[in-house]
Amino acid sequence: MEQFARTALLIGQEGVEKLHAARVAVFGIGGVGGHATESLVRCGVGTVDIFDDDRVSLTNLNRQLIATHDTIGRPKVEAMAERLHSINPRMQVNAHQLFYMPDQAENIDFSAFDYILDCIDTVTAKLDLVCRAHALGVPIISAMGAGNRMDPTRLRVGDIYETQNCPLARVMRRELRKRGIPALKVVYSTEPALSPRAEESDMAQEGLTRRAVPGSMAFVPPVMGMIMASVVVRDLLGR
Repeated sequence: MEQFARTALLIGQEGVEKLHAARVAVFGIGGVGGHATESLVRCGVGTVDIFDDDRVSLTNLNRQLIATHDTIGRPKVEAMAERLHSINPRMQVNAHQLFYMPDQAENIDFSAFDYILDCIDTVTAKLDLVCRAHALGVPIISAMGAGNRMDPTRLRVGDIYETQNCPLARVMRRELRKRGIPALKVVYSTEPALSPRAEESDMAQEGLTRRAVPGSMAFVPPVMGMIMASVVVRDLLGR
């Protein structure tokens, strides 16, 4: 296909066909996951399963790919599926509007995926995804904290046990050791997290009751997502 002619110059037609045959799951399609998903599709991945229960909100406009004033209020998976089909009408998008937690795992066939991208921020769900992928031998890559950072050049790919300056990674390291998980490929930032300005925090709460909302910029979460897509594509191609 002419659409992937520039891609084929790097990976050959056999590489394009391999990506078209791949099925990848992305859990969380916000600032990180949205850009990861679109990058995968632009590279030619033929089937993606996207999982997210959120709707597009005004506060998503500063960093999330699908967030525009036209999509505010729409389910993110719906807006993303529409966008992906507009990029490659031949691909398949399986949109799952749900907030993933362990009690929903029985409804998902994890063995059907060639790769899993963990782009969610709930530790319980992240740990469950990692453990299930490890048990099945399905490759997985996890996003660590992208919030409260300003410098995308401080992003790194590595093992969870070599991470630094990331509170989320610290918790994940501790809990994965308890579960006997020996390794986990992650994208993380070496930049120390900044502290959100107290006077702005109330405005950013979005009516949520969870932990304090982190600050974010237009460039750190998207770059993290694109790095994750790069790792997945190279792994699928065996490079």
